[in-house]
Amino acid sequence: MSVFDDDKIDCHCHVFDPVRFPYRDDTAYRPAQQEVGTPAQFVRVMDAYGVRHALLVGPTSGYRTDNRCLIDTLESWEGRFRGIAVVESDISRGELIALRRAGVVGVAFNPAMEGLDIVTRAAPLFALLADLGMIAQVQVEGDQMSALGPWLAQQPGQLVIDHCGRPHSEAGIGQAGFDALLRLAESGRASVKLSGWQKYSRTAHPYEDTWPYAHALLRSFGPQQCVWGSDWPFLRAPERLDYGPLLTLFEAIVPDAATRRQIQWDTPRRLFGFDQA
Repeated sequence: MSVFDDDKIDCHCHVFDPVRFPYRDDTAYRPAQQEVGTPAQFVRVMDAYGVRHALLVGPTSGYRTDNRCLIDTLESWEGRFRGIAVVESDISRGELIALRRAGVVGVAFNPAMEGLDIVTRAAPLFALLADLGMIAQVQVEGDQMSALGPWLAQQPGQLVIDHCGRPHSEAGIGQAGFDALLRLAESGRASVKLSGWQKYSRTAHPYEDTWPYAHALLRSFGPQQCVWGSDWPFLRAPERLDYGPLLTLFEAIVPDAATRRQIQWDTPRRLFGFDQA
């Protein structure tokens, strides 16, 4: 049984529909041309590759805290998607509850683009998310986790770390930031996305310099705390990417069908509430 036959949930992807939902005037980056991916276009990709559900992540680019496109997609394809929103750190409990009712299961923080303060000043929001049973999703890069990891370990609630923690691929699995990420597994509240290879690889597809990091994460977190994501529609990609080759890449990294099913189906169903769809 190949990866194309497996039941799958894509746990990191975005939608951009600037015709219906224009970008914020103050956005630092405006996805255009092949980077634009409307919900209808993504559903066609999912259907072509047997992807049954997806976790849509509100992007820092284009929309940031404008979640209208995300919410519209959740409502238009009820049950097919769950969402991770980007919000202001002082968002109210009522506003978070409204997002949760719409299918949003967590909030994204992106210190890789916005600095560590975007997380460390949001302790009240982390507590509120935990109280509501929602997820805090964090994207770091390089050695940021060495400073942030101990702080995150003290926060309540469920954590999800994006893109393998985006380590320096040439520095080895012993580097401080990646080691701090591995230690987060001890909390029992953290999960990690096996995704974003192109974001930290120094080589072309199939990004073999990133494989040791995926294997180390699998050893530490186990497949019950790992999920897979495509990062469609591939913003700022250093080379052309396509959905099919990314699936075969994941199959090469995780050749065992039972382990793949855990990562691509069982774990995300539980973690993001797709078993309630």
